[in-house]
Amino acid sequence: MNEVLLLCWRDTDHPQGGGSERYLERVGAELAARGASVTLLTAHYPGAGRDERRDGIRVLRAGGRLSVYPRALLTLLAARLRLGRLAGYRPDVVVDTQNGVPFFARLVAGAPTVVLVHHCHREQWPVAGPVLAKIGWFTESRLSPLIHRRNRYITVSEPSAAELVGLGVDRARIDVVRGGIDPVPPIAAPEIGDGGPARLIVVSRLVPHKQIEHALQVVQRLRAGGTDVHLDVVGDGWWASDLIALTGRLGLTGHVVFHGHVDDRRKHELLAGADLHLMPSRKEGWGLAVIEAAQHGVPTLGYRSSAGLTDSIVDGTTGVLVDDLDGLVASTAALLADPARAAALGRAARDRAAGYSWPSTADDFARVLREVNPATADASPARSAASQIP
Repeated sequence: MNEVLLLCWRDTDHPQGGGSERYLERVGAELAARGASVTLLTAHYPGAGRDERRDGIRVLRAGGRLSVYPRALLTLLAARLRLGRLAGYRPDVVVDTQNGVPFFARLVAGAPTVVLVHHCHREQWPVAGPVLAKIGWFTESRLSPLIHRRNRYITVSEPSAAELVGLGVDRARIDVVRGGIDPVPPIAAPEIGDGGPARLIVVSRLVPHKQIEHALQVVQRLRAGGTDVHLDVVGDGWWASDLIALTGRLGLTGHVVFHGHVDDRRKHELLAGADLHLMPSRKEGWGLAVIEAAQHGVPTLGYRSSAGLTDSIVDGTTGVLVDDLDGLVASTAALLADPARAAALGRAARDRAAGYSWPSTADDFARVLREVNPATADASPARSAASQIP
């Protein structure tokens, strides 16, 4: 049985966990189901277990937002010396998730390393403060490409691959493995009534670069123009209190509901009841919520400049890409006024979403792992056509 080590600064149960964490763990669960022994090193947070098993993955937690990086490296060093929580552990391959910065596991793990990058963080680093932003961007744009100059990369969209090439990574070393989706769980039928407000939804971590403020401004401007509209915000994050305060200042209390973190069933219930999904993020690697909304025939509107959404949304066919807030307001208003057009986009989005699954994502991921170390061979099924969707 082969040993696959996953490194990520958060896991899906972390209060700040999001789509990138879900991607890694769903792939890990698929690999475990195929016979791999999968271990995830990640950060600890209040209420979390330090050593648990979930979906076939052994999850070890230690350290916090920044200290998780040295703690993970020390754990790997100790393991090679037959000490610590993983005494004697020798992975066959390491997946080092670079959320802005990697763990640099290749320096200590003694195993081939694949670097997983959802997108580059140039636009997000300023929120970390001037000093940390400079260190972070130098690490991401200069140091990591240098240290990983012989390593393979996996990313989730063609725009993200292009960003890596811009940082000096050879395109031949980059594999694009798009995310999958789970089947829709059994949910209650959405309530459909006459005369109710149009329903918009945002599914996102609540952090500054997701720009949920823009969705709030869409609601404010549409309501000022006479459109009865409601917004559901699904997700949580450290920016939540600022967004709730802004909702009050915009006079939207009663027209916006912050649901916080919800389980998959409730998330899909809310998506099924929505007319349109807004994703006003400054940057996305792929946009998993785009495909989840599409499962319900709900088209997404987002920014062309976000990079990854140009891959997950076929502009004018499965959703709409715009250039700025004014465009987001105008396109949302236009689709709410033209239900037939919105329904056509939704049908096309649903058809496209049917081509994605986590088993097909894991097929491509496993292929890369086998190529960097044949010892990670598994009984993976034939490669799915879903990975070939443009």
